[in-house]
Amino acid sequence: MTKKSFYILILISALFTSCIPIKDLVYLQDKNSSSEQNNIVAVESKPYRLQTNDVLSVSIKAIDPKLVSIFNTTESTATGKTESSLYFDGFTVDDHGNIRMPILGEINVIGYTLEEVRVKIEKQLLEEHFKSEASLFVTVKLAGFRYTINGEITSPGTKTLFKENLNVMEAIANAGDITTVGNRKAVTVIRQTPTGVQMNDIDLTDVNVMKSPYYTLQPNDYIYVKPLRQKTWGTGQTGIQSIGTIITLLSLATTVYLIIKN
Repeated sequence: MTKKSFYILILISALFTSCIPIKDLVYLQDKNSSSEQNNIVAVESKPYRLQTNDVLSVSIKAIDPKLVSIFNTTESTATGKTESSLYFDGFTVDDHGNIRMPILGEINVIGYTLEEVRVKIEKQLLEEHFKSEASLFVTVKLAGFRYTINGEITSPGTKTLFKENLNVMEAIANAGDITTVGNRKAVTVIRQTPTGVQMNDIDLTDVNVMKSPYYTLQPNDYIYVKPLRQKTWGTGQTGIQSIGTIITLLSLATTVYLIIKN
C-alpha cells in the first residue's frame, strides 16, 4: 500500500467514525421492518398522586361569590396565573402530607389524585359550611407542571408549564431541543414515587417509545440527556467539520516532520 492510499484510508475511516449519522438525530423513526404501518397503542397512564412539596391551586365558586370569598386566597390565582403568584398563594403539601386552607384547616392530600382532593374539599364544605343549594363549584389543579431537564439540551433547568399533561417530546421542545451531540437513544427519566426513585432510559429515535410509561411525564420528573461519544473525540459533528479537523492534524504532522527532518 502506497503512502497516498494509506492517508486516504485514514481519512475515510475518520469520517465514518467521527460524523454523527442522521439515524441518531431523527426522532420517532419507524424501525419495524414489516411493510405494514406501525400503529402505536396508547398507554394507559395512571393519574398522578400528590407528593410532598406539590403546590395546589384551589378555586371555590358559588352562586353568591361573597359566600366563598374567604376560602379563596387572592384573585390572582383565579385570573392572572403566574408561577410566582401560585407559589406564594397556592397550597403547598407539607412534610406530613397536608395542605392548610382558610376555615377548613389542615386537609390530608398525600397520595390522593386531584379529583379525589376536589371531592374531599367539596364534601367537607357541604357538610360543615354550606347546603347543596349553594351550588358549589370546586376546582383543584397543580400550580403548573414542573419538571427539570439537564445534560445535552439547549436550555437546561427547571421548567414550569401551565398544562395538565406533558410528554417527553414536548418537554424537550420547551427546552430548545437536544443538541447535536446529545444521545437521543438513551434519555434518562428519573421519577420520584411514594415507593422510591425510579430511573429508566428511553429511545426517542424509536416510534415505539410512545408505548413506554415514561413517555408521558409526571410532575417533578427529572430528564437527563447523555452526550454521544463524538463529543469527547472533538473531531467534529459533521463531515465538513471532520475533514477540517483531519486536514489540520495532517498539516501539523507534516510541519513537525519537516522541522525535524531539516
